[in-house]
Amino acid sequence: MTVHLEVAEGVGTIRLDRPPMNALDVATQDRLKELAEEATRREDVRAVVVYGGEKVFAAGADIKEMQDMDHTAMVLRARALQDSFTAVARIPKPVVAAVTGYALGGGCELALCADFRIAAENAKLGQPEILLGVIPGAGGTQRLARLIGPSKAKDLIFTGRMVKADEALTLGLVDRVVPAAEVYTEALAWAAKLAQGPAIALRAAKESIDTGLETDIDTGLAVERNWFAGLFATADREIGMRSFVEDGPGKAKFL
Repeated sequence: MTVHLEVAEGVGTIRLDRPPMNALDVATQDRLKELAEEATRREDVRAVVVYGGEKVFAAGADIKEMQDMDHTAMVLRARALQDSFTAVARIPKPVVAAVTGYALGGGCELALCADFRIAAENAKLGQPEILLGVIPGAGGTQRLARLIGPSKAKDLIFTGRMVKADEALTLGLVDRVVPAAEVYTEALAWAAKLAQGPAIALRAAKESIDTGLETDIDTGLAVERNWFAGLFATADREIGMRSFVEDGPGKAKFL
C-alpha cells in the first residue's frame, strides 16, 4: 500500500509511502480517501497527522500517469481526485500536516486540507501546475485563496513558483517552521495535545469555522449557535465546567 494509517495514543498518522517522491497517482489518491474515512470513523483516533516521511511530503501528482489521460478520462477522474482530498479536509477532528522537503502541486493541496501546517526549514511548497499548461485540480484554487487570500494565491498559481519555508510562513501558507528532524515530533505533540481535549467540542469548532468560511455569515452564525447549544448536552461540557469551578481553568480531564 502507498498510504498507511498508524494509530497510537489517540493520534492517527496518515503516512504517504510511495518512494522516492510520494507522487500521488490514482491508487494513492483512492487509498488516501479510504484512510481519511477510516480515521473519521474510528473512535480511537482523536487527532490526525498527515506525513510523507523524513525526506519529502509529496511532490505532486504522477505526471507520467496524467500525461496518458485525455479530456474524457480526466472528466471521469476529476471528481474522484477532489473527493480524495476533501475526505482529508472533512475529517471532523484536528488534522496537522507535517511537511518535509517538497510539497508541490497535489502535495501542497494535501497540506492545505489540514487545519495546521508544520514545515521543515528546508521545505518547499508551491502550485506549479501552470507550468504544465493546467491549473490545480485537487482544491488548490479554492483552499489556497481561502487560506492566504486571493492575490497571494494568484501569485503562486499564476507563476507556478516554489516558496521556501520562511516565505511560506510569512504568507500564512504554513503555521510553524522547525528543523527538519523535529517536524514529525512537533506534529505529533500538537495532535497529541488536542487528542486529550473534548472531542465533540473540537468537532463543533472545526465544523463551525469551516462551514462559515464556505457560506454567508448568517448561515455560519446559525451553525455556531446550534453547535454551541448542543454542546450543553454533552458529558465533556459537564466535565469542563465542573473542573473550571472547582479547580480553575485548563485542568479538565476529558473522556
